[in-house]
Amino acid sequence: MNFGVPKEIPPFKETEEYRVGLTPQGAQELVLCGAKVFVESKAGEGAGFLDADYEKAGATVVFSKEEAYRRADVVLKVRKPQQDEYSMIREGQTIMGFIHLVTVRKEFLNLIADKKMTLIGYEIMQDIDGRLPIVVPFSEMAGRLAVQIAGRLLESPNGGRGILLSGVPGIPPAEVVILGGGTLGCNAAKTFAGVGANVYVLDVERDKLENLACQAVNLKITTMFATRYNIEKLVQFADVVIGAVLVRGKRAPVLVTQEMVKTMHKGSVIIDFSIDQGGCFETSKVSPSGKFIYTVDDVIHFCMPNATTLVARTASHALTSSIFPYLKMMTESGFEFTLRENHVVASGVYAENGEIKKEFLP
Repeated sequence: MNFGVPKEIPPFKETEEYRVGLTPQGAQELVLCGAKVFVESKAGEGAGFLDADYEKAGATVVFSKEEAYRRADVVLKVRKPQQDEYSMIREGQTIMGFIHLVTVRKEFLNLIADKKMTLIGYEIMQDIDGRLPIVVPFSEMAGRLAVQIAGRLLESPNGGRGILLSGVPGIPPAEVVILGGGTLGCNAAKTFAGVGANVYVLDVERDKLENLACQAVNLKITTMFATRYNIEKLVQFADVVIGAVLVRGKRAPVLVTQEMVKTMHKGSVIIDFSIDQGGCFETSKVSPSGKFIYTVDDVIHFCMPNATTLVARTASHALTSSIFPYLKMMTESGFEFTLRENHVVASGVYAENGEIKKEFLP
């Protein structure tokens, strides 16, 4: 089995992508299993991995993106291929990465059919019990990262309200509202509460709210059902609102309208981690210029589709650790066998030999 690891191309002009589809440690383990790994030169540089690290691991460093594609049976990406990569994809090739098919352009859908590609999306790979094993560590990271992002955006020089998340004796802490009580929402809630903020978590599922309440007995976290009434009421006094809504393979539902955004304090902050799947705020957008921090109705928005690239080394290690068991099985038992016998890998198939599964079409 030959794996290709191209250097990621930033999705937009003003954004960067520092993550890499496979770390040197992952490459070494695959080589020990009998695979060949072809890594584009400087593919891991943004995450702190040098070409020499890959060579020491037994991988072959190639000096063009095209070669990383051409020599691979399976291409290991972080994000879906960008337009400049389309011509490099071989007919019948397999691409693995965070694809988010629901938000792709028609041009890419046509490419899948024309190239007879097999496309495996990390974001829809699912255990029998419904857990998303690749998404979970990224949701954990994003949830914990939210505190860093919100703290900086609330600072006065950035146009924020000038509020300290924790407050100080005699001065109340920030009010933080989190939409979604899944992995990302839980991690965000515990991290915000850990620094002293007042936290409210809303979800439509009672089990998620109960689970969070049990985990956070000694923290200032209030759980509520995600009704329109509750959302309208809470965003009016929130200093930070986090979008942490995920519907597997589907567009995120819009929970906060522009009219609700208009009721928020000047300089308050929205962080929409659902932006990869369309966003859960009506005012969320992905700008073609790549400007992912912008202001609407005096409210600061953070809508970065690849937010964990801010902690690229951690993210790359987490990705490799999560996908390695499946890559190992492909190497030792063959791709077709893995696709047929491994439920998690099979559940991640957006398209097989160019045939797109209809339930994931935008």
